[in-house]
Amino acid sequence: MPPPRTPQIPVVVLAGFLGSGKTTLLNHLLRNRAGTRIGVIVNDFGAIEIDAMTVSGQVGSTVSLGNGCLCCAVDASELDTFLETLTRPSARLDVIVIEASGLAEPQELVRMLLASDNPHILYGGLVEVVDAAEFDATRQRHPELDRHLAVADLVVLNKTDRVEEDERERLRATVTELSGPAAVISAEHGRIDPELLFDPALRPDGAAMAGQLSFEDLLRQEECDEHEECDGHGHADHLHAAYESVDFTADVPMDPRRFMAFLDSRPEGLYRIKGFVDFGTGDRDNTYALHAVGRFLRFVPRPWARGEQRLTQLVMIGAGIDADALTAGLAACRAEPEPDAADTERAMWGVLRYVPEPAREGDAEADAADVREAAVEA
Repeated sequence: MPPPRTPQIPVVVLAGFLGSGKTTLLNHLLRNRAGTRIGVIVNDFGAIEIDAMTVSGQVGSTVSLGNGCLCCAVDASELDTFLETLTRPSARLDVIVIEASGLAEPQELVRMLLASDNPHILYGGLVEVVDAAEFDATRQRHPELDRHLAVADLVVLNKTDRVEEDERERLRATVTELSGPAAVISAEHGRIDPELLFDPALRPDGAAMAGQLSFEDLLRQEECDEHEECDGHGHADHLHAAYESVDFTADVPMDPRRFMAFLDSRPEGLYRIKGFVDFGTGDRDNTYALHAVGRFLRFVPRPWARGEQRLTQLVMIGAGIDADALTAGLAACRAEPEPDAADTERAMWGVLRYVPEPAREGDAEADAADVREAAVEA
């Protein structure tokens, strides 16, 4: 049996025109990361809330943020180099966030990630931040905004506190039309729940810090001091970007053909799907880990553990999604009581298109290439 794979690090692309609030959102993620170690790649340190005297202008350097996170300032030609640096096991990072501004067109940056030879990264989605108060003016100055929205996986309509309710509804409708199936969420001051973008890390070493005020605790307390409405809890407990999370569990295997049809027609606003799928007679030996973000889709099989209950367990995250419809759609994917084994095996080819070839010793590049090919086709 091949050795277990090293978990891949999701890479989230954060885009948005000057003034949209993407750096504010990035700083919010750093303040509310809940122990998650974040790698940040930016083209300019200046707006990141860290010691400016230490890092200002140090383009081409890697700097510790002092809270378990790292920050790099790069240009596009250096992207692969710094992704290699940030994905080393010694960095111990859980997620990497790239600020797209100044590096490349967002869609070009996504292509670079999908074409990367780095086997340690996993595409985590393109997030486009839009300034609600200046949307029309920005769109007039930068007509390419329409193109950026069309390729986004998630759109954050930021600064909604600066526009009236009717205007918010108009903007949301316009952005939704331009962004197609992407999830669209509203936010103030870039405050979104980090769990919308990445899973919080569970670390045993965090237990030793219990009872001590962390850097994040101090920042939250500072925010409370500035905003009376916090009631002592800080903005982390008052995130304005509403989204929904839908759980689905089934003890009956999924029919692979029906399940892939469900994924191919997943509704607008559904941003992430994660979990494990049991395909029954399609592959009795393995459960399939599913990772879907926006248009990206990947399955990774792993052997069932001895005595493990054979379940399909999924979590779906998005905005404006119909929980009942999603649950009903997945329930309709369950296999017949006595499926045709040969037909099920043929149907598994639709799943296997999005599975990397089994890791072969010394062949990580070929493995990564298979993932890229499936992702581009998705």
